[in-house]
Amino acid sequence: MPKKGRLAIHGGSRAVPDNLKLMKWPDIREEDKIAVTSVLERGIIHGAHSPEITGLERDWSEYVGCKYALAFNSGTAAIHGGLFALGLEPGDEVITTAYSFSGTYQPILYQGAFPVFIDIDPSTFNLNTNQIESKITEQTRAIIPVHIHGLPADMDEIMSIADKHNLMVLEDACQAHGARYKEKHVGTIGQVGAFSLNATKNLSGGEGGLLVTDNEKIYHKAKSMRQYGEIVTDAPEYIRSYACDTVGYNYRTHEMPAAFVRSQLKRLDEYTEIAQRNAAYLNQELGKIKGLLPPNIPPDRTHVYNKYRLRFDPDKLNLELPPDNFRDKLLLSLRAEGVQASLWHTEIMPAFPIFQTKDLSKSNLRYRKKDYPEAVYMLETSLIVNTELHHICIQNLETQEVYVEAFRKIFDNLDELINFPEIHF
Repeated sequence: MPKKGRLAIHGGSRAVPDNLKLMKWPDIREEDKIAVTSVLERGIIHGAHSPEITGLERDWSEYVGCKYALAFNSGTAAIHGGLFALGLEPGDEVITTAYSFSGTYQPILYQGAFPVFIDIDPSTFNLNTNQIESKITEQTRAIIPVHIHGLPADMDEIMSIADKHNLMVLEDACQAHGARYKEKHVGTIGQVGAFSLNATKNLSGGEGGLLVTDNEKIYHKAKSMRQYGEIVTDAPEYIRSYACDTVGYNYRTHEMPAAFVRSQLKRLDEYTEIAQRNAAYLNQELGKIKGLLPPNIPPDRTHVYNKYRLRFDPDKLNLELPPDNFRDKLLLSLRAEGVQASLWHTEIMPAFPIFQTKDLSKSNLRYRKKDYPEAVYMLETSLIVNTELHHICIQNLETQEVYVEAFRKIFDNLDELINFPEIHF
């Protein structure tokens, strides 16, 4: 097969046309602007019972099919609210995945508890359920499965283990708005679910978060914690007592972001369809290129592709250089060709400096990178196609087509890429 021209990193022309129109995320339309400015016109711009905040809570509980939803100012705060409401105490242990964003484990530390990491399933990037029971101790209180990149974790297995050992389950669904596991929305399977509304998410509010639960006690406890530990009633603000019953935080969100999210929510299914269409095309075409491994989606769940992570197989490519070195060269080459690609983490969470320096004198836990080989190898052998600024859920199919052409060009010229000077990000 003839080679498709000199690589752009060596001075060749780019595979992606300069005039290709990339859509920026979040997708801000006229109706979104009207929704936000209407808040200012109404003149109610704060308060736990403001119309947009309570409207968002109602809209989201109806969308996912749960009894209660609470709006927070971030997904991290929503996770914290859930752990607080579940009664997590200092010294407790929470089992979670070695691969996620720091917002997954930080709330555990906020409660004085300890995260216990387990390795990933290399086929889904979610936590490996086969390792959970070996990590359970007398101090274990909960499991936090993360529906990473928008693909649901193995919730049947997780819930079965949790029931067997009397553990609580908080679903980190911060990247998985609208994803379903066996026809049920993620976030509604465990005792608590948490979602992020950060600008990079499929459902964007700029910033914000949502907690969902069917448990009335958990709902009220999280609601109190969200507002300084007060007992929050539906009484008018002018008769608020301000008395605090417990430790609390100012985790409330605001009216304008809530209005923006409500407007975006009307199009969430549209965004999901676009992401799934684009991903299906990438899966089909990139899967034809020797050495590339598109995402694996088990048949009992849906993927909403907050991130499209693509792996490569070093053995099939006969690589003689370290996988992460090839990854870095591949990323540089893709960017030079005009493909929007990124890494999104180069290190697993247990290897973060915080876990090498944090005082663990009250725990026998040790955080060693070598204990999570699948998560480490996954990061060394993969990258993200389509970026947070140019999200897969808003791009047209033409963009994915030229991205595939760029991959074909690069993999038809692997010797050029491999011989490129060594780089590290």
